[in-house]
Amino acid sequence: MILNIHSETARLREVVLGLPMSNGPVPTLEQTFDAKSYESVQLGCYPTEENIIREMNAFEAILKKYDVTVYRPELVENCNQVFARDVGFVIDDKIIVSNIIPDRQEEIDAYWKIYEQIHYKNIYNLPEAVHVEGGDVVLWNDIIFLGQYDFTDYASVKTARTNRLALDYLRMIFPGKTIVPLNLRKSDTDPREGILHLDCTFMPVGKDKLIIYKDGFINPRDADRLVRRFGQENVFELTREEMYWMNSNIFSIAEDVVVVEEHFTRLAEHLRKVWGMTVETVPYREISKMGGLLRCSTLPLRRD
Repeated sequence: MILNIHSETARLREVVLGLPMSNGPVPTLEQTFDAKSYESVQLGCYPTEENIIREMNAFEAILKKYDVTVYRPELVENCNQVFARDVGFVIDDKIIVSNIIPDRQEEIDAYWKIYEQIHYKNIYNLPEAVHVEGGDVVLWNDIIFLGQYDFTDYASVKTARTNRLALDYLRMIFPGKTIVPLNLRKSDTDPREGILHLDCTFMPVGKDKLIIYKDGFINPRDADRLVRRFGQENVFELTREEMYWMNSNIFSIAEDVVVVEEHFTRLAEHLRKVWGMTVETVPYREISKMGGLLRCSTLPLRRD
């Protein structure tokens, strides 16, 4: 298998999509890993397996419509395997296996059939102290934007998934890349106050466009620098409510083809009418109640 990922938007050829079935029982509040799941359990609206299957099937159909080869992990009974992006991520020709929280180790083991098709020299298993998940890694050619939480209470914050050591490790593996660390606001219980991963507050689209929720960053200057980098005329700013529904967690099949959740009407209209993109819509609101959306469900392996 040839790995090749340099950006979020080049034409997609091969991708891993998570699995929707056998998710296990509804977690307790103490068992949730993110603020959106915490809220869903608290409100009694955690999604059913039937709805998760329906929504992921709709997403898979769109991927196949564009002749994308879709891989799936092995099924692990009673295990939530929807969010493939947490398990690993590809940069250039290397796949990084995430150090996800210990309760989810079975998810990584389910990818063995995919990993055995990749040359062992291109698979990187992180040292135990290095924490990073794919949702915090956003690629833009020679730039890696890295969401992190670089504070002393890191170990006690459930939604802090990427630490400072990840920055150092990625710099070692990719010395030719510019890595931009971005500290994210965190909350384990309020999805309107905290950001789980970078892709829940920031996402490049097309050739030079950006979707951003500026208040997702602890340092306002980080958001301002990102806007200046892309240019204000190329930026779509999300409202707090749009961030809550994860409007930035879209998925690009190509520079001019974007998949968005069907309720993202303001964003979809802008993508179509202002930026001239083809927008495919899928139902994904139920899955969003578990703390992730379209990008979270994918692990791209090869783009042009």
